[in-house]
Amino acid sequence: MRCCWTSSKDEQLQEKRHGDKQGAAECGDCNTCGKCGSLECPEGVTLYTMIIYSENFAGILNQITAVFTRRQVNIETLNVCASSTPGVHKYTITCYCTEEMAIMLTKQIEKKIDVLQANYFTDDELFILEACLLKLSTPIVLENDNVGKIIRKHGARIVEVNPTYTIVEKKGDTEEILKLYRSLNHLDVVLQFVRSGRIAVTKSLVETLDKYLEERMKEK
Repeated sequence: MRCCWTSSKDEQLQEKRHGDKQGAAECGDCNTCGKCGSLECPEGVTLYTMIIYSENFAGILNQITAVFTRRQVNIETLNVCASSTPGVHKYTITCYCTEEMAIMLTKQIEKKIDVLQANYFTDDELFILEACLLKLSTPIVLENDNVGKIIRKHGARIVEVNPTYTIVEKKGDTEEILKLYRSLNHLDVVLQFVRSGRIAVTKSLVETLDKYLEERMKEK
């Protein structure tokens, strides 16, 4: 899963020693990791967000991710948490695929016994939030005034400072986070960069899970 990317100066030096063996294709296939700085989807596919609700039993996550593995679809980000309904967990998964594949994935996931509901969405159907942490070199931060200007411009905040490193936190959508990363990376100040999985709520006025649970209660 390529939900985040972490780099260090040592890793960058190793890459320089061994040459750029990675190549554009390997770097670009993650699309949103920040390393290649691309926000474009691979040709012919769309970034879909799958929102899945299941009962809270051990092993459900393995069953869900196995569906993606069997279809050879790579999971970009994954977030699991308790939902507002007691005993029900929410899985937020993003992946690049065609709409036909998104339909197939959600149908296969819904066949799992303990899964209550699975739906897929495009970005314009959701309110989306991600978070990131950047570890910056404090000496470079102090030497280069542009670092502080970029942090303020992008609405990020400094959460820790010591003589060796500075930690910066940023919340927003994927594009905002990657713009901040690219701006700072150009100044050769970034020691590490990591992104969270996506969290999302639908813009729909109808809560599909509540409706599903109400219908199931009526059937009983």
